[in-house]
Amino acid sequence: MTALVDQLKGGLDAPICLTWELTYACNLECVHCLSSSGRRDPRELTTDEAKAVLDELHRLQVFYINIGGGEPMIRRDFFELVEYSIGLGIGVKFSTNGAFIDADKARRLTALDYLDIQISLDGTDAVTNDAVRGPGSYDTAIRAMGHLRDAGFVERNGPFKISVVVTRHNVDQLDEFQALADQYGAQLRITRLRPSGRGADAWHDLHPTDAQQRQIYQWLLAKGDRVLTGDSFFHLNALGDENLPGLNLCGAGRVVCLIDPVGDVYACPFVIHDEFHAGNVRDDGGFAHIWRHSELFHDLRQPQSAGACASCGSYDACQGGCMAAKFFTGLPLDGPDPECVGGEGEAALAAVDRADAPRPMADHSKPARPVPVALVRK
Repeated sequence: MTALVDQLKGGLDAPICLTWELTYACNLECVHCLSSSGRRDPRELTTDEAKAVLDELHRLQVFYINIGGGEPMIRRDFFELVEYSIGLGIGVKFSTNGAFIDADKARRLTALDYLDIQISLDGTDAVTNDAVRGPGSYDTAIRAMGHLRDAGFVERNGPFKISVVVTRHNVDQLDEFQALADQYGAQLRITRLRPSGRGADAWHDLHPTDAQQRQIYQWLLAKGDRVLTGDSFFHLNALGDENLPGLNLCGAGRVVCLIDPVGDVYACPFVIHDEFHAGNVRDDGGFAHIWRHSELFHDLRQPQSAGACASCGSYDACQGGCMAAKFFTGLPLDGPDPECVGGEGEAALAAVDRADAPRPMADHSKPARPVPVALVRK
């Protein structure tokens, strides 16, 4: 396992997990949206340009991509691009709020091979979910899940995913999320809240407390064998001798990266900022040149200093935590994770002026969006 981790840290010939935000357009305006989506960017890649990128990914032998947004199904060429990707042998996993999955679309999605769907839901009731994702979004997601169930998606393609961003307001609903997934024949996927995009403003009010971090860890140890987490919670491994399933390292620029709607390539979906911009797929050499020759990616693939965490006995377990979480809360990249379970993050945050923390580079939010009201659960 150690040899594999070392190989991953040094980077691979092609990304294992490539996230591609097809559009910044979105019918919702979630308070934690990592890309500050809402309005379409007029510079977004055309259908032909997107197909050219897929051709390139095929040559690199990328075997699947994560499509998101915004809301990817808003693009009129959504099905055309998905079908083109699958035709090349590149599987597609796409994240959606479910607004455009009606009965007909559910049947069309079910008929596609090598396709996985993630329905975003941040509460097991409308009160909890809609406080974060907007009025009516809970009913919309539940309706989409029903259409997929009725279309036989699970029987033909395997379980779709219910994708949950864990906040301090839904931690107590983890068992309920699992029960909901079981009800629809789906699989639960939980991810960590990052202070990216609009989430930079919502993070301090929404991220789980230290006690809740420990609650998440214990829940995953007890029940996480049926739950997908990716690399979301490796910072919690410092809590014990037993590591959580998933990638126990930051894969930014090593095994993961992001292509945004206008073709810009970033080291990680959670760090849309000039400091982590590696190039644009429209540049000479395209994506392959960026992946193989970007100076940023080369630097990220070098051995990283443990920095302030060097003296901590848990560093090998938690790897210093999440780069994006540190960056957008104003902490140094070789410092502790802001949610460090050893308490170092809280102490480091206390010394940071929030006004000095880096800001996400672009805001595609719709004009005059309402200021979110913090939810208080009783």
